[in-house]
Amino acid sequence: MYKIMLADDEGIVIDSLRFIINNEFGDDCRIESAKTGRSVIELAENFRPDIAIMDIQMPGINGIEAMKEIRETNSSTIFIIMSAYDKFDYAKEAINLGVLEYMNKPVDRTKIIEVIRRAMHQIDREREKRRQELVIREKMETVIPMIENGLVQTLLFQEYFEEDIDNFKKLLGIEADYGYMMALIFGDSQEGSRMTNAVGTSVRLQNQTSRVREIVKSYFPGVVGGVMANKIAIFVPSENDRFEYNERIELIEKAREMVRRLRKHFDIAFRAGFGSIRTLSGAMESYNEALDSLASTTGTVAHVDDLPIGCDYEENYPIEIERVLFDRLEKGDLNGMLTAATQFFDWMMDNYGEFPMDIKLKALEFALWGEHIAYSSAGKVYQFRSRKDYLPDILSFENYDRLKEWYLDKLSVSCRNIMTRKEEQSSSVIDRAKHYIETRYNKDISLDDVSREVDISPYYFSKIFKEETGENFIEYVTNIRMTKAKELLQSSDLSMKEICAQVGYSDPNYFSRTFKKNVGVTPTEYKEGKV
Repeated sequence: MYKIMLADDEGIVIDSLRFIINNEFGDDCRIESAKTGRSVIELAENFRPDIAIMDIQMPGINGIEAMKEIRETNSSTIFIIMSAYDKFDYAKEAINLGVLEYMNKPVDRTKIIEVIRRAMHQIDREREKRRQELVIREKMETVIPMIENGLVQTLLFQEYFEEDIDNFKKLLGIEADYGYMMALIFGDSQEGSRMTNAVGTSVRLQNQTSRVREIVKSYFPGVVGGVMANKIAIFVPSENDRFEYNERIELIEKAREMVRRLRKHFDIAFRAGFGSIRTLSGAMESYNEALDSLASTTGTVAHVDDLPIGCDYEENYPIEIERVLFDRLEKGDLNGMLTAATQFFDWMMDNYGEFPMDIKLKALEFALWGEHIAYSSAGKVYQFRSRKDYLPDILSFENYDRLKEWYLDKLSVSCRNIMTRKEEQSSSVIDRAKHYIETRYNKDISLDDVSREVDISPYYFSKIFKEETGENFIEYVTNIRMTKAKELLQSSDLSMKEICAQVGYSDPNYFSRTFKKNVGVTPTEYKEGKV
């Protein structure tokens, strides 16, 4: 159905156009008309035409001014001008308004039909484009919550590679490097800082998470995770690395309104807690702060910066450098750790160079904490007297160069221990995987089979397998099978079907195609020496 508006001060013109359109297009069109500029504008506001056939000279507001008014409220209307005035200025303004055709009266019937049909084709294209956009949007509405939940889970459990976070950010259009976590908890009612019937309410809310997301996002442009027990974790990106006072107050007020709306909509009690702004690698700490803030008060909304929990730092303390230092150390990233450790030591020198004892204590603190992380994650045996020389050593240093060398060395040892442990674990896993593949290449084995054998997730196994071997799993298995096939082709009298089965293929044709793709010749040509 196409809605067509006719605008002309001559009734005979309107009647003629109506007759032509009805005769040619019949029930495909709904037609309305007006004879003055003002009535045309009013009609367009209610009728919202797809096509408007306009005269320029009408009583009151002329056609050009009417089109300008209509364009402000309905940008998709296609204008066609029919006028007895062949003026350049009118034609120029019409072009600026995106008029499809400027026709001078009298107009041939065939021309009118051709122009209207062209307008209809344009409308059809726009409608199909819109339909496709809605289909894509509908699909994205299904996929985006899963992607958002994946990012939240990844940030909280910290089992990721840097490129994983970059991929999530690209998919969700996140450009900020900072953000804070909100913990949304719920229950039938609140008793002190505890919510009652956590399990029951989480079950009731499972099928309504899309509505929860919708309400939360109307207040906070965040990434909403799934329901975990009676909690929902939300990551909100931020351009700044800390909250300003007014920003924090505004955030708390919005959260109060949000939890009231959630409670009214679901008949469930909600509370919201906020952690501090951190880099993405510190999202888990921000989430823990959000939970701690809720545990420390009975209010419906709590912010970590309002409560006497956590640790505050002097204004210029490089807390972000400290976090990066230990984050890189924990990941076994030696170069990244050394860069951050050097930056921190230089900050101490620039700001507190006249206080050597304080700098020595901080260097010792970092060295001990680095070893604590290494002992926790590198599988080393703790020796009580392994640090007996630390204090005498740093007290004896008479210059900062020697202290810096000691400090960087201790942190490097801890980082290398973690790195070595990870490499050993990866090598052990890959060695076991290779052995499994080499003893079962003649069977139908998959990535899932091998990852289950070495007891790690398929995703992580795939990553470290490619890093260690330089090949992905399929390439590695195929190369082993091709090597075994070449040996059998050269040293046995087995039939092609038998060789195919012995190297793990059930379809001889597929085996032959794979062999040629990898070796360059068919199995028969290889056997005959045509290499």
